[in-house]
Amino acid sequence: MEQHPYFDSPQNRRPADRSLKNATSRISKKSKPFLWRWVLGLMLCQSMVLGAPAFADGKEEEFTYSNLLEKIEAGQVARVEINPVNNKATISLKGQEDTEEIDLFAENSELIETIRDNNRENAQENNIELEIKSSKDPSATIVPIANIFLIILLLVVLVAIVRRSAASSGQALNFGKSRAKFQMEAKTGIVFEDVAGINEAKEELQEVVTFLKETERFTSIGARIPRGVLLIGPPGTGKTLLAKAVAGEAGVPFFSISGSEFVEMFVGVGASRVRDLFKKAKENAPCLVFIDEIDAVGRQRGAGYGGGNDEREQTLNQLLTEMDGFEGNTGIIVIAATNRPDVLDTALLRPGRFDRQVMVDLPDRKGRLGILEVHARTKKISKDVSLELVARRTPGFSGADLANLLNEAAILTARRRKEEITPLEIDDAVDRITIGLKLKPLLDSKKKCMTAYHEVGHALLATLLEHSDPLNKVTIIPRSGGIEGFSQQVLNEETADSGLYTRAWILDRITMALGGRAADAEVFGETEIDSGSANDIGRVTDLARKMVTLYGMSDLGQVALENPNNEVFLGGDWGTRVEYSEKVAARIDREVREIAFLCYEKARSLIREHRILVDRLVEILLEQETIEGEQFRKIVSESVNLPQKQLVSTS
Repeated sequence: MEQHPYFDSPQNRRPADRSLKNATSRISKKSKPFLWRWVLGLMLCQSMVLGAPAFADGKEEEFTYSNLLEKIEAGQVARVEINPVNNKATISLKGQEDTEEIDLFAENSELIETIRDNNRENAQENNIELEIKSSKDPSATIVPIANIFLIILLLVVLVAIVRRSAASSGQALNFGKSRAKFQMEAKTGIVFEDVAGINEAKEELQEVVTFLKETERFTSIGARIPRGVLLIGPPGTGKTLLAKAVAGEAGVPFFSISGSEFVEMFVGVGASRVRDLFKKAKENAPCLVFIDEIDAVGRQRGAGYGGGNDEREQTLNQLLTEMDGFEGNTGIIVIAATNRPDVLDTALLRPGRFDRQVMVDLPDRKGRLGILEVHARTKKISKDVSLELVARRTPGFSGADLANLLNEAAILTARRRKEEITPLEIDDAVDRITIGLKLKPLLDSKKKCMTAYHEVGHALLATLLEHSDPLNKVTIIPRSGGIEGFSQQVLNEETADSGLYTRAWILDRITMALGGRAADAEVFGETEIDSGSANDIGRVTDLARKMVTLYGMSDLGQVALENPNNEVFLGGDWGTRVEYSEKVAARIDREVREIAFLCYEKARSLIREHRILVDRLVEILLEQETIEGEQFRKIVSESVNLPQKQLVSTS
């Protein structure tokens, strides 16, 4: 047997009685593998020596099921305890304190029969005590319950899938059905008494209500019920409110739908919905059909890209046919609302379809007063609030604006923990709607001083000029949107409502708009003028250009050089034809610049002439931060003889 080189080398030989520890401590680095072999060998020897014996208590053979049967027949077993949970048996032998445990088979009938036979044959003292433990395994109950729960869950999922598929198929079948809201007897809660400020439109629609209530009265003498009424007006003037009032007054079946609900991405769906709508309407005639924002479906055909074979035009064609086609639709009145009548197709506007076109315009002063009184019914308003004054201060407000005004005043009242709406909340609400949200006042600085001179320049010219609208108030409290301050005028009611402006009024308005820039130039010099007049200059340019190109108020004569219509197709004013030559264009620019220059020089001249008054007004404004129109005119009248028109109180 070949020995390891370590034992063969003479220099490595050592006496046999040397300890193993001394021998291994001198092993060189090259003999490390041999060291590991020794360590593994020692571990193996230790496990062999100290390891547990194969049979406990010195028994030579393992206790098995066969041994148990033999010991039962030999009468050596005292007690047998069977545990069906783990399928094991615990055996107690006679004369031994220790017990044995064996594994049983799935069925233990042989063991139990053997024990019973032994107990019958032997005497009472040799009987074997047999005990079978009751099964307390929770899995016996949990497993069936889990299976039942899984089956129920699968059934629920299956039912949900079936219902969804049924709903999808139902939606597919109803895809072309009308989405109009139907009421057998319209209970809108709104009648003509709840609509104010548009008396002319109410009178027109009152006839429609009479047609629906007393149809035979008109048909007996050959009169034909109008098939359509088109409500035209700016946003917020009450077109939808009027339609609700007609439905509430007539008390007939009422269909309401928006024009956008007809149009879908699938071709033919909109036309199908139109057919379904009029089919239901014929079944419930006489009735009302209200189409809001009809311009969404009734725009001019062939005006867009892609020709005229798109979904929207097919829907419009079907609407035209249903309103006045081969088959009549007697007893159905269509009321439609739009704020863009210029984009509607001409075939839709002809008599026989929309027989009447009712203008729902902005209310005048009396109309605004009536609207305020209607909306004030649900508000707690102080006796100090004059709705007449509010109506005079809000020219150009629509019905929606006036409703929002009182609502904002009510919100401010609640935030300030007051019981009633006072004139202060009304004023703040007007400013919040027209100017913006009030911010924190400016700190004392050069910026605040320049803002005060700028706004006093506007306010002073508004007071001095003869044809200018009277001043309401001037303030340097900033507002949201980058407004550092403003001077507010009370617009002339006749001018604002009629839209007729005189040349003197426009020139004074341009001069007043340049008053802020003029004050900056006179007080701080040309080099200190800032960009705060950008908005004023934009308004000046717009007014001056309209004077030259639209109103004929220049040396170019009575010629309209531009068309004021607003084209909405093909990108706004794309392709607009210019009606004048380049030479005339240069003259237009020269006239516009001359008007602006003359008004600016007039503004600077007035500021320079009343410089002491300007400084006094600025001191008061810096101290109070807001000057009301009456106080401002009183201060100016102490130094200047104002025109009698400007001395009239705005309250």
